[in-house]
Amino acid sequence: QVQLVESGGGLVQPGGSLTLSCKHSGSIFRAFNMAWYRQAPGKERELVATITISGRTIYEDSVKGRFTISRNNPERTTSLQMSSLKPDDTGVYYCNAKLDPREYWGQGVQVTVSS
Repeated sequence: QVQLVESGGGLVQPGGSLTLSCKHSGSIFRAFNMAWYRQAPGKERELVATITISGRTIYEDSVKGRFTISRNNPERTTSLQMSSLKPDDTGVYYCNAKLDPREYWGQGVQVTVSS
């Protein structure tokens, strides 16, 4: 069983930056595709960014150029660097690990962008 623990959320003003981190408890982290999702109040959970086992990154259109997903295989962590944050970026951010057919989720971390 894999556990994912997120950290780094909080309150930030528009235009500010935050970095989220996700720690993976498993020993074969490098075999997992990792992703960050978010869920805004009253909306469905949406995919924000993905990083594959080869390091290829994919971003949702609204965050391109502002967010950067990365992974550190020896440390078993995935990070999401967020800059030029907007109020629409507010929501609960979830770390996701996928190695078909297995999929795991973190507990979520709140990000609030407000002045």
